[in-house]
Amino acid sequence: MKPEVRFHIRDRGQHTELAIGPGKVALLEAIEQTGSITSSAKKLGMSYRRAWLLVEETNRCFVRPAVQTVAGGQRGGGSSLTPVGVEFVRRYRALEQQTGLAVTRKLKSLLRTIPRQPGLRSR
Repeated sequence: MKPEVRFHIRDRGQHTELAIGPGKVALLEAIEQTGSITSSAKKLGMSYRRAWLLVEETNRCFVRPAVQTVAGGQRGGGSSLTPVGVEFVRRYRALEQQTGLAVTRKLKSLLRTIPRQPGLRSR
């Protein structure tokens, strides 16, 4: 069994609550890969409206936006991560990995210290 760690980062400020979690990070990664909020929404199985709202909410979480958009035109516009967005995704995934490793180590240690009960089989 490999534990999976998923977490949300919340800041409950005076007037608003801002949160970043695995869904928003996945959306940022999809935008980086596709260059489009529309394509990212389709890839993740969500509506464009939902994706757009998540992008707006994510941008409010930072001092500078994580996603920049270019309106349509001859080349059709698009979206991309800003340096803030790229760095945030990198740090979030690193923290996720470090947390997962720590949880795995702790669980293995815990399981080694608990004696098995006679007659019980492990799965």
